[in-house]
Amino acid sequence: MDPRLEHRLLLSRRHFFGRVATGPGVAAFASLLSRASAAEPGGLPGLPHFAPRAKRVIYLFQSGAPSQMDLFDPKPALNGRRGTGLPDSIRNGQRLTGMTATQATFPVAPSRFRFAQHGSSGAWVSELMPHTARVADELCFIRSMHTEAINHDPAVTFFQTGAQLAGRPSIGAWLSYGLGTENDDLPAFVAMISQGSGNPNDQPLYDRLWGSGFLPTKYQGVKFRSLGDPVLYLSNPDGIDGSTRRRMLDDLARLNQLRLDEAGDPEIATRISQYELAYRMQTAVPELIDVSSEPAHVFDMYGPDSRKPGTFAANCLLARRLAERGVRFIQLFHRGWDQHTNLPKQIAGQCRDTDQASAALVTDLKQRGLLDETLVVWGGEFGRTVYCQGPLSADDYGRDHHPRCFTVWLAGGGIKGGLTHGETDDFSYNITRDPVHVHDLHATILRCLGVDHTRLTFRFQGRDFRLTDVAGKVVGAILS
Repeated sequence: MDPRLEHRLLLSRRHFFGRVATGPGVAAFASLLSRASAAEPGGLPGLPHFAPRAKRVIYLFQSGAPSQMDLFDPKPALNGRRGTGLPDSIRNGQRLTGMTATQATFPVAPSRFRFAQHGSSGAWVSELMPHTARVADELCFIRSMHTEAINHDPAVTFFQTGAQLAGRPSIGAWLSYGLGTENDDLPAFVAMISQGSGNPNDQPLYDRLWGSGFLPTKYQGVKFRSLGDPVLYLSNPDGIDGSTRRRMLDDLARLNQLRLDEAGDPEIATRISQYELAYRMQTAVPELIDVSSEPAHVFDMYGPDSRKPGTFAANCLLARRLAERGVRFIQLFHRGWDQHTNLPKQIAGQCRDTDQASAALVTDLKQRGLLDETLVVWGGEFGRTVYCQGPLSADDYGRDHHPRCFTVWLAGGGIKGGLTHGETDDFSYNITRDPVHVHDLHATILRCLGVDHTRLTFRFQGRDFRLTDVAGKVVGAILS
């Protein structure tokens, strides 16, 4: 077949419209070009909508769902109800997962961990979190979070994208698209994963959780690895030096530009810009991950694991270094919080993984004058049940998934410190005051960054999408 004819047959609909000189093709082509050029490194025109309190976000996502009533929401009155059945009036017909739906009874399992009040704010924190307790006056605890999903994958997806089904842009991608980056040599959005010592068989995490969905792929998160090159293919191949790489990229850019001029596909523009970013990262990333210049007292503050690449503590230290360099959205995922059985032992391990490093990050940012402009978020995808999953013994219990109420905390970046927002009932089962939905949390995070969540939109398949869908309200009571 004539190669030119074959090429025409392989043209996609997008490429076809990009080459049509009149009629609807012109409008389609213009639309594609506007999408490709609208969000340059500086962000969208007109953003931020308000004067921002925060310039960036560090999101410490605790994958698997920490138990709120063992960490931040004490219910001492339950000690007298140990082993009794959860009242029907409390459960009120809530749907159950397949893991507990067939249980004959739902015995109440009070926390076996002690709580105390801390700081001038008197925030209640479990003995499992002694370091977090010391920075309690910097934190805003939201006890009244609730979500719509009852299983891990849709719940994690909901927290990251504002939808339970895969395919939407992640929150970091939305911010990269809307606000751009402050450092052209590093990605606007970085993701890192660590494995906890609690449940080693915890739920998997997928790259789509830091993906760009229907946004151009230049806005997706870049995953940093703990072994080898922190970013795949960052190093030059053997025998290739920097000048050779530069010449190759220049030649490749010219070829891609020819194709872009012909087809008008914005993904080609993305590829050109990402090749250039990768080249700049060859210098910026090695300097970033080289923590040898950090003084000993910093490692001591973050804890012994901070010297071990790939741990939560090491990632928290890298998060601070990324924040210093102007990265817009830094997401740490820490797996292992899914305690259906053997909760007391497993949650203790998870807290050892995360408590000191999380508190150190807040302290470190404050000492460097960065906390006021950096919003730190800590929390999982839902909470855990007051009733025991499986056998309840004197020193052991497990907890099932619980979307109706759970706790997250925020610090810095326009958030009131020393505040506990919302209340739950005596069973930490239902919200009794100031509920906060996932969309509300997203709207509030965007507000701290100076963004009106209703106005950060992207047209896809004939409608305008946004992170908060058609809901969400800013939680004004927690803003400073």
